[in-house]
Amino acid sequence: GLLACTEKNETETPPKNSYTLVFFDKTASVNPNDSFVLNKYSAALRNLVDKNVNIEGDMVEAYFIHENTSKARALTIKSRTPRGDTKNLSPADREAAELSYQINIKKERQLIYNALLEKMMENNTSSSNSETNVGDAIPVMAGALNVNSSVSAYFFSDMIESMKNGRDFHIMAPISHDQAETWVKEDVIKYKDYSLINAEIEI
Repeated sequence: GLLACTEKNETETPPKNSYTLVFFDKTASVNPNDSFVLNKYSAALRNLVDKNVNIEGDMVEAYFIHENTSKARALTIKSRTPRGDTKNLSPADREAAELSYQINIKKERQLIYNALLEKMMENNTSSSNSETNVGDAIPVMAGALNVNSSVSAYFFSDMIESMKNGRDFHIMAPISHDQAETWVKEDVIKYKDYSLINAEIEI
């Protein structure tokens, strides 16, 4: 998982860069202006940035969930804060280098958080806000895993699928656990070619 990638170790292996996908629900059923939603989502945003943005090259991408999720990339940011090798420095120089890094990474995390928050608060007034295509996030995650050894994905959504030509939980939600399980088995066939083995997903 990502935690293993960001642990400080004394070996020669450089830490791997993290790749983080953030999906914001831009449909009519989710209102980020609601104070409860805003407080909950902004705290979760802060946590994911602090957790995943650590070194130069860490990547964060944001997508909007609506009727055309896979083509709705809204933001791409790559961290530019280097963390130099301090092994051969004196204790005083090492402390100074660590302090400098902490100041710089804190500034960069704030910039990335602000950019994500701005996208989260952006209004979607187009007709795409009437449909929720959560399943379309699967090809996006699978594509990211083709070029990254591990991916973290975060969903800021009520996760209620609502498609005119597919499942619409607003019109007909599953009436039992068994029916929900049956639907999942039916729907998962569409995504059988996509592997998410190294994806860490939080909702």
